[in-house]
Formats: sequence, structure tokens, C-alpha cells
Amino acid sequence: MIRDIIIIKDGLPLLNRSFFNSAEFSKSGKLFAHEDNLIMVSGFFTALNSFSDSFEDLGTISELKLSNNELKLSFLKESSIPNLIYLATYDDDSKAVDVQRVLRKISFAFLNKYNINQILNWNGKIDAFKSFEHILNIYVTEEHEEKEEQFKEKVTELFKSVEEKINEESCLLALKTENETIEDLPEYCRQIPKFISSKKINPKYYLTGNTACNVYYEIDGKKSIKLITNKLNLGHEQVYNICKNLIKLGFISLS
Repeated sequence: MIRDIIIIKDGLPLLNRSFFNSAEFSKSGKLFAHEDNLIMVSGFFTALNSFSDSFEDLGTISELKLSNNELKLSFLKESSIPNLIYLATYDDDSKAVDVQRVLRKISFAFLNKYNINQILNWNGKIDAFKSFEHILNIYVTEEHEEKEEQFKEKVTELFKSVEEKINEESCLLALKTENETIEDLPEYCRQIPKFISSKKINPKYYLTGNTACNVYYEIDGKKSIKLITNKLNLGHEQVYNICKNLIKLGFISLS
């Protein structure tokens, strides 16, 4: 998440907005909260960017990580106005490319809200552009909400993946267990009863007792006699005899 936004002009903080709450106020938040520190920091980063400009082969500095702080810093130098820099601090919940995108949005909005003369002739007062703070709030909030939505999507995808994996492993385990244990059972336990006539009948008109009806309801063309036996907690021969009766009635076949 983005924690600070600072707009720097000629080495001075033109606008500063911190997004820390009181409970999570870090070293970085304390650093940018003091005006003297903010001025020194702004001057340092301006000098750093000027240094990189002196060596074309080095390119422009866009990111920095301080060893004694968990936050990273991202820079965007305004090409149309000299010595105008957008600086953001952010934590590991945000990616550098996303923070750069937010800084580009801020740059575009800032130059649309204020004309170049207002910025070039800035008198150094830090509250001169205070009305722009609500726009900073909008872009930082959008970035945070996007991260939360992406996190929720990832969690949902993870749960789906885990669920599919569990279902797949459960099916494989069931098949493996069936294959391992069925070897000691009669051959007919492997057979799968399948309907050859419409199932839309009332088995109570043709079958005697609840057990036979329950077996009838478990037949789906997928479960073997062994699986039906296990599910209903019946004897294998008992289920097999019920199936033979259903064959005689012309309702099913065994495969």
C-alpha cells in the first residue's frame, strides 16, 4: 500500500500527504511528518535525481530502498516542468509498477488542475496546493481497493484449486481403495448396475421392503455393487440378489 505522497519542486516539498493511521505510524511516517526533515529529504532526492541526470548512461532513478526501513520509495520526474518530482513510499503489498502508474495519474491530474505558471512561480508555501490533497486520496484509495480485490480473487482461486485437488485425490483414493479391497470379494462386486428402462417409476409397486427400494435409489450407472453395499451398510450378496431381481423385472442390467 502507498504510505506517503510528496510532490517536490526545486528541492522543496510542494505538497505532502501521509496515509499512515495512528496505530501504524512508522519511522517513515515520523520522518515525513516533520517539516525540517521533509525539507532535507526533498533536497536529498532532488540532488539524487540531478546526479543521475548528469550521467546519461545511468538513466533516471525510479525506485529506492533504504536498509533501515521496510518501505520502498518510487520516483517520477515531471518532464514538462524542471525540478518537479513525484515521490511515493510504499510497502510490500504494492508493486513498483502499480505505484508508478499511480504517480503518472497524479502527475496528469496535477498539471490539469494547475497551470504551469502557478507551479513555476510557487512561493514555497506548503499549503499553496493543499486543495489537491483530495485527489491524492482518491488515487491512493483506488490503488488500495484494487489490491484488496486482487487479494480476494487470489484467495477465491486458491480455494477453488484446493477444492478441486481434494476432490480429485478423494476420487483417486476411492478408486484405489475399491481396487485394493475388491480382489478378496466375489466377482459380481465389480459389476455396475445400470438402468435399461425409465427410472421414473415407484419401486414400491414392484419391490418388497425398504432395503430393496434403497438399493434401487442408489443405482446411477456409476457405482458398483460393492460401493452400493458400503454406502447402505448391507451384505454384498444381499445387494446382488436385489439386482438380479431388478434384472428379471427388466429395469437394469449388470456390466
